[in-house]
This record gives sequence, C-alpha cells and structure tokens, in this order.
Amino acid sequence: MRIEGLPGGASERSPTHPRNDVRRSAAPMSRRPGPFASTVFHAELAARAAAAGRKAGAGAHRSGRERGPRPNLVVVLPDQLSLEIGALQTAQPAETTIVLVESVEWFSRRPYHRQRIAWILFSQRKFALEAADRGFEVEVLAGEAPIVDQLRARLAKPSRAAHVMDPAEREMRAELAPLVRDGLLEVVPHTGFLTTAADLDAGSTSEGWRMDRFYQAVRRRTGILMDHGKPRGGKFSFDAENRRRWDGDPAAPTPPEFPGSMLREEVVAIIESTFAQHPGTLDIATIPGTRAEIDRMWAWAKRSCLPLFGPYEDAMSRRSRGVFHTRISPLLNLHRLLPRTVVEDVAALEIPIASQEGFIRQVLGWREFVYQVHRATDGFRAGASESEQPEPAPGDGGYARWKGAPWRPALPPPPGVDGGARPNLLKAELGLPPAYWGTASGLACLDDVAGDVWAEGWSHHITRLMVLGNIGTLLGVSPRELCDWFWIAYIDAWDWVVEPNVLAMATYATPVMTTKPYVSGSAYLERMGDSCRSCRYTPGKDCPLGPMYWAFLARNDAILAENLRMKLPLASARGRADTVRAADARAFVALREVMIRGERQQPAPGEDRGSLFEGAPSAATDRGRSPRSPRAKRPAKKS
Repeated sequence: MRIEGLPGGASERSPTHPRNDVRRSAAPMSRRPGPFASTVFHAELAARAAAAGRKAGAGAHRSGRERGPRPNLVVVLPDQLSLEIGALQTAQPAETTIVLVESVEWFSRRPYHRQRIAWILFSQRKFALEAADRGFEVEVLAGEAPIVDQLRARLAKPSRAAHVMDPAEREMRAELAPLVRDGLLEVVPHTGFLTTAADLDAGSTSEGWRMDRFYQAVRRRTGILMDHGKPRGGKFSFDAENRRRWDGDPAAPTPPEFPGSMLREEVVAIIESTFAQHPGTLDIATIPGTRAEIDRMWAWAKRSCLPLFGPYEDAMSRRSRGVFHTRISPLLNLHRLLPRTVVEDVAALEIPIASQEGFIRQVLGWREFVYQVHRATDGFRAGASESEQPEPAPGDGGYARWKGAPWRPALPPPPGVDGGARPNLLKAELGLPPAYWGTASGLACLDDVAGDVWAEGWSHHITRLMVLGNIGTLLGVSPRELCDWFWIAYIDAWDWVVEPNVLAMATYATPVMTTKPYVSGSAYLERMGDSCRSCRYTPGKDCPLGPMYWAFLARNDAILAENLRMKLPLASARGRADTVRAADARAFVALREVMIRGERQQPAPGEDRGSLFEGAPSAATDRGRSPRSPRAKRPAKKS
C-alpha cells in the first residue's frame, strides 16, 4: 500500500518525480482520541501469547494480574528490536516481561518522513509478536506522552528495577536519564555494535580520529577478511577500484516487496490519521517485517546486489535509485538485522574481493566508526565553544521555511532533550533552501536526489555526500539545519548516524574525524552520475556548481589554509584572475538568493547559457581542478 504525501512548493516539479501535492491539515494531536488505535495488533499479540502459553504447557493464557508479575522487566527501545542482544540475550521468556512504548510526542518531535515512522512502528510491532511467540510477556505502552513519562508511570509500580540496553542515541540517553538517576531503570551494555572505545583509540592520530586506522585495527582484532595476519587480497581497502560509472548495464536489481496484511493496513491507518501532517510518501509494502521477510531481503541483497556492489558503489543514476546498494541500513539501525550477521555472511560469500571488502568497510568500518566517535564526543558537544552550544529545542530542518508555517509537535519535548550540537568551523549560517523539501531548483542533480528522498526516505551514500551535502556546503547552509533535515528525511536516521555524517563529514563543521571538506564542482557529478544529461546547465560551462566551488574556496581560504589536503585547490583558487574571482562571488550570491526564495534556477531567456553566471569558469578550470579528481583520495563511506 503506497500513500502519496510528498512535499513540494508552488514551483514546477521535476518530471521524473511526479508528486501528489495534497496538503492534509490535521487537527491538533492532543485532541485526537486513540492515536494508536490497534485492534488488529493487540488481538494478534494476545493470540500469539495464548499459543505460546499452550505450547509451554501453561494452559490458556492468563493475564499478568492473575498469575502475578514476572520477576524480570526489560524495556526495549525502538531501535533495539532483537531478542539476541542486551538483557534479552540470556533472559528466560517465562520469567521476563518486555515493555515497548509508542509515543506520539516522540514520533512528532520533528516532521519525520512518513516512511521513517512506518519503519519504526511496523518493525516494533513485528518484534513484539516475535517475542510473544518465544514466550515473553509483552506490554505495549501507547499514548501522546513522551517515552520517559509513559515509562515512569509503568515503572513506579512496585517491582524490581527494569533493565534497558544502553541507548545508542544520545537524545534517548538524555530523555531516560531521570529514570536511571531515580533507580527505576538499570542500564546494561549495548551488544548490537561490533566495536568498543578501545578500537576508537586505536584509530586516533595527533590530528583526530581517522577511519582508515580504526578500520584496519578492527580488522586485525577480529580477523575479518584476514589471512595469517594479512588482509585478504593484499590490502585493507579496495576503494580505488570501486569507482565505475553505471550506465544501465548490467541491469540494477529491483528491491523486493512484501505481501499485504491487516497489520500493515493498521499501521498505514495510524499514520494517515495521527501523523497525517508528516511529509513524504508512505509505501508499507517495501518494509520487511517478519523474520522470513527480513531473511528474504538479506538473501536478495547477497544474491542480486553484493557481487557488483563494489565497482558501482559510487555510481549515481536516474535509472535506479539504489544501483547495487543493499538498502539494509534501516534494518541494521533498528537491529532487526544484526551487524555481526551481515559481516560474517559477507565474509563467507564467494564474490569479488572489491565488493566483499567494500561492503564490510561500510559496516565494520564506517558505521562503527561514526558510532564510536559520536559516543566519545558526547554528540560533538565536548569542547564546544560558547557560540556552538546546542540548540535549545529540536530543529525542523527548514520545514517552516518551505511550508510557510511552523512545525507543531504534539507536546514539548521532555527535559534534557535539546536541538543538538552546533559545531560550525566554516561559519555557515544559511537556512536550508526549499529545494531540499521538493521545490524544484533547476539543478537536476539536486532535484533528482531530493525527489528520491521524499519518495522513499532513502538514497545511497554518494548522493547523500556529494549531492545533498556538497551543494549545502557550497551554499553555506547551516550544518545543524542540514543535519536536522537528514534526521527528518531518512528512514535509517538516528543522531549517532546523521551527526557524524553531516556535521563532520558532509559539511566539515568539525575536523575531529575527517581531514578536509568533501566539495566539488560539476566534474565529479558528471563523471559519476547521469543527472547532468537532463539538466538545463552544461557541466564545466554554465553549471553554477563550478563558480560555487571556487567561491567556497575563496571565502574559506583563511580557515583552510593550514589544511595539507587543501593546499593544491586553494592555490588554484588564489591563482584565478581577479575578474573571475569576482564573477565567482557574484554567482554564489545569485544562486543563494534564488534558492532561498524557492525559485527555479535558469539561464536568462534568449541569452547565452552562461549569462546568469557571468564569468563562470571554463570547462578546463571546472573539470580539471576538482579536489575529487579520479586520482584524489576518496572519503570513507557508509552503507
């Protein structure tokens, strides 16, 4: 079942991404009764519990009040949906009650993509049914109140302290801190990740943490893709071999879809009523829920994607959103599919080493690295200057600027929840343009990727970094606002994922884990993608990304001057004629003004294609001097 509700402004849309512009005005959530009306879910949960009781020889299922409370209480957070990690690893089902929470406040804290809400809510309910099948008693708390308030009301009843696995998200740790402080929750280690703080220490240099050193140390410690102490294939990374452009051959696989059910329909109905004002298209059929469906998704990824993943992992195309990417990141981040499982499975596959290593580097390397850095820096708060203190409240990622009205969550966030860290090395303060919300900009690369994101809440890592992140950085967009947008728009987004990838990687707002800004003009986008073919601009001639790139270098020269990896591009920028540098600056200002108004970029009618960006660099300067030329070192990437 696919429900259209994509964002979009009054401007013309990209023809390749048709959108439904229906605006749904919802009544305030606090006035809507039964936000999680769940007749189907609760009936199925009760039936599973009764069947598990009969199987265990306990006779007909009896309520907890009739038989007395089970001695062990385990709170399972929305991104900890596995019976194989944390306190549930060793728990005895007959002695354990699992508590799950569905909170309108939490889901509406930001204007999250509908598909993200569906992934979490549907996955949590499928996990509850699995737990009931195994003989666990399952309680589902549901209401408008924050997660912490619903848990406090439940845990205040006389019982032993409940256990909870250490939250991966800093925001959730802050929300639950009062319950831990008051002795109502006892935190146990998170066992869903594959690395520790000691592994991060092994990736430390005098300049900060570096992923390649971290990854190599973890490979050595775990023995993954190692033969007799040496990396399989003779080197730790095959990234240099994984840079092919994809022009449609071999054909990209089509992701699986999953059969409808009453439970799926109920989740759709909840989102369409309680979360109707949230943006994005909802397609419940693309979400694997049962163990069999998850196994099918992973089998598809191993069979159809991974053999060719490596060579084409950087390729971008309008023909296929995913190319050969596996799309399993939301399953990993919810722990519906465990990282250790996918790493072990891929290490055992008989596929080319460039694909095998390339995929494992994303999971065992980059994914683990960003998690450990986020923990070590307290979500990039450690050492923050006075001007970089966290925002007081969760941000809307530019929603109000696009919508023309503020985002209104169901309730204020609980104490301890703020708007996230605000590192900003390059002093970028522009509000996020409406183009990121679906308003056509005239830049085909940006419009294509933004359309993909609002269509399904996902795009692969190069489109995230080199289209969305790159253009935002060239424009001087606020790193915090861009980060909030990623958190809102992506189905696999959690603070430990988006903050390192956006604040440190994409925008270079902090240098603690990356060595340089990853920015480029049009050359890289033309080389690795095909959006330029449908764009009204010509790369290297009148494409505004060329002058935007040079203007970025000019205005950040003083900040980046001591960065060794920026020496050559900065020298090239300084060597440009004064008239050309002035033209770059004018083009930068012109593009910013048009984009922040939510208007479409276009050459002036009847004039030469380069007239809007007078003095734009020639094809030679834009194509030949990008810091991401084919020989340049590429960033580590995430899955």
